[in-house]
Amino acid sequence: MSKPSVLLNLIQALFAIILGNLAYFFIGPAFHLPAHRPFQFDWGLIVDFWFCAVAYGLIRTARRWK
Repeated sequence: MSKPSVLLNLIQALFAIILGNLAYFFIGPAFHLPAHRPFQFDWGLIVDFWFCAVAYGLIRTARRWK
C-alpha cells in the first residue's frame, strides 16, 4: 500500500467514528438505545460500534460509486 492510500483509509475511519458517534448521540435518546458507560463493555458500546461500522460502510460505498 502506498502512503496516500493509508492516509485516505485513516481519514475515512476517523470520519466514520465521528459520524457514528454523532448518530448514536442524537438518535440514541429518541429510540431509547442503551446508554454507554465509559470504560465498560456494555450494550451501549456494541450499538455505538455498530453505528460507526455502518458509517464506515457507507463512506466506503460512496467512494466506490465515485
